[in-house]
Amino acid sequence: MNEAFRIDAVGDRCLLVGLGNTVDPETSARVHAFVQRLRAQPIAGLRDIVPAFTTVALHYRPECFGPTPFATLKARLLELLAQPLDAQQAAPRVIEIPVCYGGDYGPDLEDVAQRCGLSTERVIALHLESAHRVYMLGFAPGFPFIGGLNPQLAMPRRTTPRTHIPPGSVAIAREQTCIYPLETPGGWNILGRTPVRLFEAGAEPPCLLGPGDAIRFVRIDANTYEAMLEARQ
Repeated sequence: MNEAFRIDAVGDRCLLVGLGNTVDPETSARVHAFVQRLRAQPIAGLRDIVPAFTTVALHYRPECFGPTPFATLKARLLELLAQPLDAQQAAPRVIEIPVCYGGDYGPDLEDVAQRCGLSTERVIALHLESAHRVYMLGFAPGFPFIGGLNPQLAMPRRTTPRTHIPPGSVAIAREQTCIYPLETPGGWNILGRTPVRLFEAGAEPPCLLGPGDAIRFVRIDANTYEAMLEARQ
């Protein structure tokens, strides 16, 4: 294959396949193309496939791979990687996420606008227009790291993180968006809030979003937010 990659052992029951060194749409596409290939050509003995920004962690049962489990599994993976990964994947699943921007729902919107030299309406427009794609889940159950944010909105995290962020908060940092599924601490810049529940422990699957999903944010007003929140409860 043409893409650079690496395969490293992570303990005796997990290995890590690295498919790039930068967090960007191209690397993410290779990661998810590799995940699709693994699912299309399953390997007996793999327990879990965990995609991240630039890597795929594979948790496996060593007893299924003979006297040299890592070497045996690595050889099988090299076979799968012998052909170029098709970064032109099938159309992703598109999930619509309603967001109420600004005010108590988005306490950092005005600060973001000022720091970017934009009006708040322009910040909202750029956020709505961005090509959002879930790179990975992490930090908290169902917490999506979403790439594709318009570079005009790129900025660092807050200097002082908040200790309590309401569930559903939609926030940005660097060139990514996140949605807080639970009340947690956090240092991202909050633009708004969604009434949609991203994580339900008893649901199947428990996470609304998954790596590779495309996200379409839709603007709603406060009355619609409260009505949707009430209908959910």
